[in-house]
Amino acid sequence: MPPIVPAPGQRLRSLWNRLSPYPGGKWLFSRILGRMAPYSGTIGARVEQLEPGYAKVVLTDRRRVRNHLDSIHAVALVNLAEQVSGLAVLMGLPSDVRGILTGLTITYLKKARGRLVAECRCAIPAVTGNVDYEAVATIRDSGEEVVAQAVARWRLGLAKPA
Repeated sequence: MPPIVPAPGQRLRSLWNRLSPYPGGKWLFSRILGRMAPYSGTIGARVEQLEPGYAKVVLTDRRRVRNHLDSIHAVALVNLAEQVSGLAVLMGLPSDVRGILTGLTITYLKKARGRLVAECRCAIPAVTGNVDYEAVATIRDSGEEVVAQAVARWRLGLAKPA
């Protein structure tokens, strides 16, 4: 039987474990992640915490992510929510399971300004075939108020041999 190519979560976990303990390691990890997923990298968010089933990502308020209403753009927020949910889910998958985002809904609760913290905590189900799974991402401002909440729908399934 041909070998199974390492899952993205497995590669991310290895890279995070190598880089995050060092000064500048989280910054470097975040830049590499932005190269791996170029569109996600456009908002310049920084991964602060990462473990299987949990991710915390920070987005700094700056001109490049703002809209004409002087707040952080809705698409930057959905990008942040997708990124944090993806990290939490992918980090929690065993090496023989793959995941792909199949849907994403977001509710904007108030204008987003200032430093934002996105978090996602999830318990990955046992996967023996294709499974649809929902992960909730919450984005808070510096006053700890929820500015947006997203539900990311993931299709999880066993990896096919390479």
